[in-house]
Formats: sequence, C-alpha cells, structure tokens
Amino acid sequence: MSRQGWIEAEGARSIVRQCERAEVARATVYAHRHPSQENATALLLCRLLDEIYTRRPLYGNRRIVAERRAQGHEVNRKCVQRLMRRMGLAAIAPGPHTRRPHPQHKVYPYRLRGIQVIRPNQACSTDITYVRLARGFCDRVAIIDGYSRKVLSERLSNTIDASFCLDCLEEALRLYRPPEVFNSDQGAQKTAEPFTSVLKREGMTISIDGRGRAFHNIFVERLWRTVKHEDTDLKGDADLREVTLGLLEDFSFYNEERPHQAQADETPATVYRTRQGGGALIVDKYGPGR
Repeated sequence: MSRQGWIEAEGARSIVRQCERAEVARATVYAHRHPSQENATALLLCRLLDEIYTRRPLYGNRRIVAERRAQGHEVNRKCVQRLMRRMGLAAIAPGPHTRRPHPQHKVYPYRLRGIQVIRPNQACSTDITYVRLARGFCDRVAIIDGYSRKVLSERLSNTIDASFCLDCLEEALRLYRPPEVFNSDQGAQKTAEPFTSVLKREGMTISIDGRGRAFHNIFVERLWRTVKHEDTDLKGDADLREVTLGLLEDFSFYNEERPHQAQADETPATVYRTRQGGGALIVDKYGPGR
C-alpha cells in the first residue's frame, strides 16, 4: 500500500498530522482522493484543435481561433494558447528574427547603389531562405552572380548558423573568380568575422543592404521566388535528403536550361560564359538610405 493509502479522512488525527507522520505532501493526498476532471468544453476544444492541426499544421493560435469563430464557435485565444501548449502543438513555420543583425558585428555600407553591372564577377549577392518540408523547415543559402544570374554555389542546413554560409562561400571561391563586390543582407551569418575575413582575404569590397531595402538584393530574392514557385512548393519534399537531391536538379535546370527573360532568353550559364547579356542597373527605388 502506498503512503497515501495510510491517510484516513475521518481519522482521529487531522490530515495535516497524518501527512507529517507519513512524510508525504498534502497535495498528493488531495490529488489522489479527488482527481481533477477536465471540463467537457475543454476536452471538446482539444479534439477540435487536434483535427484542425492535423489538417493544417501551419495554423497558429490566431488562425485556429479565426477558423473556429467562422464556424460559429466562440473561443478565447488565451484558452487556445493554453491548450496548444498542453497538447504540444505549435505552428510549422520559420522562427522569428532569422536575419537579425548581431549588435557586435561591424556595419558595412551599401556599395551597389546606381551601379551598372556590365560583366560577370563584378558583383555577387547572397541570401538565406527556408524550404518547407513535410514536417518542419530547413534553410538554404545561395550565391548568385549579379550580371548573368548564375547560381555559383548553394548549401542546405537544418540549423541557421554561420557554418553552412561559410561553406557555400568557400565553394564559390574554389569554382569561380572572386567578385569585385560581394553583397548580402544584415543577417548575423554574413556579418560574422569568419565570413567577412574570407571576403577581405580575397580582396572583395563588402556591401551590406540597408535596413528595410528589399531591392538592394533583388536578384537573389527573385531567384528564391522562381525556385520556390516552380519547383519546391509543388513537390512538397518529405525530408532533408529529398530536398537536397531536388535542389541539385533545380539549380542545374536554372543555370543550364531555363531561359532568362531579362537576358534575351539566354540561360544564366551561357551569359556567364560568353558575357553576352544586358547587364543590370542596381537602383534603390525608395531613394537614398543606408
């Protein structure tokens, strides 16, 4: 018999004294004798939450509340949050602040405003995006030539740290000549000392996008839109292995076969090799700014 079984509710001694002598906490005695019962409404809501999450795992508590209210059920968002925590449910989405600048990293100016890119290896850009998997996300980085739009190198990772960005950069430098200007956003991965030291070692000018200036890195942003809309969003790869094989095919097709409208329907690989392209004027449509 457990020690809780020794406690007598109607005994001569009080429950306090009995718990002291038995060396058990009173809370365990009360919980043992009067187990809490889930509210029927809460149990029903848990079942509905599970159904919604199974069907739409990308939904967070706000969308779940909106869907339930649209179906005529008045639910409280705090209650939904509490039940989702208890059930271990969380929306499948990339975490916040994936591009937060590091406060101790040096801030570099943007060097490409109004520049006419007229040859390969004049300016390169890099950026990180996420790839949706069946259960979760992974991150990928690519380096693209600003003149030809050719993808020089790419990497995948299931952690958003600086190492896979550095591997991507080293591969691009092994395969191609260093560009004159290397542009990136303010993400801590690209402003970290190990990354910028490689750029300085190769004599490249470091250019960093201004805060909120989406058009500063427009070519690599357009690359992500193309790859996602034309391939990865359609496939729905299940795991990291599948998406790795898929992206090898994606970038091979993008570089070698897909005609680029801005380059007179030539492929990026052809433009990079022959230097026959229209070039690009990199502008900031929102005017001056860092």
